Amino acid sequence: MPTDSRATFMRAAIGASAGAGIWGTVKRLRAQAKNGYNTVEVAVEGPISREGSRLPSSSQRSIPADKIVEQIERADEDPNVEALVVKLNTPGGEVLPSEDIRLAAERFDGPTIGYATDTCASGGYWIAAGCDELWAREASVVGSIGVRGSSVNAKGLGDKLGLDYRPKTAGEYKDAGYPLKEPEEQDDEYLQGLVDDYYETFVEHVAEGRGLDEETIRETEARVYLGTDAIDNGLVDELGTREDVEERIEERLGHDIEIEEFTPEQSLMERIRSQSQGVAYAFGAGVADSIGVDDEFSLELR
Repeated sequence: MPTDSRATFMRAAIGASAGAGIWGTVKRLRAQAKNGYNTVEVAVEGPISREGSRLPSSSQRSIPADKIVEQIERADEDPNVEALVVKLNTPGGEVLPSEDIRLAAERFDGPTIGYATDTCASGGYWIAAGCDELWAREASVVGSIGVRGSSVNAKGLGDKLGLDYRPKTAGEYKDAGYPLKEPEEQDDEYLQGLVDDYYETFVEHVAEGRGLDEETIRETEARVYLGTDAIDNGLVDELGTREDVEERIEERLGHDIEIEEFTPEQSLMERIRSQSQGVAYAFGAGVADSIGVDDEFSLELR
């Protein structure tokens, strides 16, 4: 092939290759705009627990903490996902399930924005400490950085009913807080120590994750604040709507986003169990709680 013809052929081939590359990029972008996503939203709604629950007075069902963690990890493993939105609408709940969700959010490889809707209190705020930023609405309820330990003593009621508590335990504090046991000062001190230890851990996580001074956090005394006040004391980074959050993510990523909500699937048995929990609470556990029939001291972020 003559030299001029070969050069012409090479230029044509390179041009065709470049055109094919550009066209391939265009097709990928079109496909992403139509069917794809590059940002995931995972919701934490209702009381935070390992098993999830349905409040008897509400249709709101909380998702088990482990399933929320699974969705965050699924987003982190998805090569298309660049950012994560953690929607928070929860009054709090159990300590370790809250910590598991916080760790999952903290480990996500990319911008992570916590977005408080109605309520982001206690365990919800514990989770928010694992996010890069926390946004809220002006009327959102935010805060309650504290730990509650509770047990109901029914010794007096047990005496009236003729119940004779005869413990067989190994370990001085094994039955501390048991409802049929006569309250003892040393038991109260021991249980209060557990609450204090969890509180210190809560404060440390918030201080580190939110960049706040520990003393400032303690001065809140577990109060809740409206969003307008929460931003003044540093509990919230920005106030805005969901659209404002999306704009913030686009700003951080440098391009438009498409959001997909990741929600765990529930089997038929899980749905049936969720419904039965509400019935059991209303007709069983609710009655038992009212007379203090509980066999353990409970700790909650509420």
